Amino acid sequence: MATPLADRLRPQKIEDIVGQKHLLGEGMPLRCIIESGVCPNLIFYGPSGTGKTTLARIIAKMTDKKLHHLNGTNASTADIRDIVSEIDTFAAPNGILLYLDEIQYFNKRQQQSLLEYIESGKITLIASTTENPYFYIYSAVLSRCTVFEFKSVVPEDTLPAILRGFKFLEEELGSKITFDDGVPEHIATACGGDVRKSLNFTELSVLAAKPDSDGNRKITLESVGNLTAKNTFRYDKFGDEHYDILSAFQKSMRGSDPDAALHYLARLLESGDMLSAIRRLLVCACEDVGLAYPSIIPIVKSACDIALQVGMPEAKIPLADAVILVATSPKSNTGDAAISAALADVQAGNYGRIPRTLQNKHFDGEDAEIKGQFYKYPHDYPNRWVPQQYLPDAIKDRKYYTFGENKTESAKSEYWKKIKGE
Repeated sequence: MATPLADRLRPQKIEDIVGQKHLLGEGMPLRCIIESGVCPNLIFYGPSGTGKTTLARIIAKMTDKKLHHLNGTNASTADIRDIVSEIDTFAAPNGILLYLDEIQYFNKRQQQSLLEYIESGKITLIASTTENPYFYIYSAVLSRCTVFEFKSVVPEDTLPAILRGFKFLEEELGSKITFDDGVPEHIATACGGDVRKSLNFTELSVLAAKPDSDGNRKITLESVGNLTAKNTFRYDKFGDEHYDILSAFQKSMRGSDPDAALHYLARLLESGDMLSAIRRLLVCACEDVGLAYPSIIPIVKSACDIALQVGMPEAKIPLADAVILVATSPKSNTGDAAISAALADVQAGNYGRIPRTLQNKHFDGEDAEIKGQFYKYPHDYPNRWVPQQYLPDAIKDRKYYTFGENKTESAKSEYWKKIKGE
């Protein structure tokens, strides 16, 4: 099987790595560490295709260490023992650099088996992960490593790698390759900051172009669009990306930005995760709009029910309507704040005996000094209200709910001030 273009064009020097200027630019911390010739234990955190593996290889070459590459998805403790057996031998005279890809799949025992060697310096560990290392890597390993975050590569930085890929393939095939205006830019944008994927699509676009009688190939924007249409979306339903999108989705609705909210809805629907979108939409209607527009709750619930009944692709319409409605509605979290305050009291033990007037029993025992419930039925009084204590004595003056400043709650506030003579 032919080696993918991304591997055939893998950079051999730091200067050739695209993106990551915040780490590898002149004078940046990680670059200075690497160029010092002394490499500490490192953890590279970030999405795939951003240069983590490539940089580990370059570091091994620059420090003249024997490189071992393991993947956490299939490596075993036996693999680690085999690497350890090379310590202080002619097989690795200058030490070992272990690049452990997807370290989050190593269990605690496997990670701990490395501690003795990385602490003594006999093995230099460079681990990479696409998940938040503070959640997935054990603290003993984290404390012995320095974490550097790799970021998705912006299209402008990916573009030179794509153009280099076309030139490399042209020389490799020995024929001329031309392309429509916008082809490299489309690939750079469509691949979502993944340089490896960008180069692989560069190669696919060439292979998919039928050569003419002279062996030359013309790549059209349409053909590239067809190739990338369903193959470039980055989404992991069980990883950080999933929760980042959900968080951005809800915060965009809360922040009254319908355009951003629709963008994240589209990403959720494109990934097939309509249920997560519905859940956050329902929560946002209650938590962030709430009492500022109470009737929004059944409206959004109905839109979500319709989406579930009709399914995709039509489900996008009621969901989009509901998202726009939530994003553009007045906001109030007074209900959420009130129940949170009440729960805090209950959880802290700040409650007492329910007032006798509210209890369900209608007859007092012989031990009661004052017999009778003395409950005042509000409907028997003007405006259906009468002063009466409802909270337990221990917290009788507690205030959980404060009317919001929006039109709906302000009107209710004025109404009750009038009724209660405040």
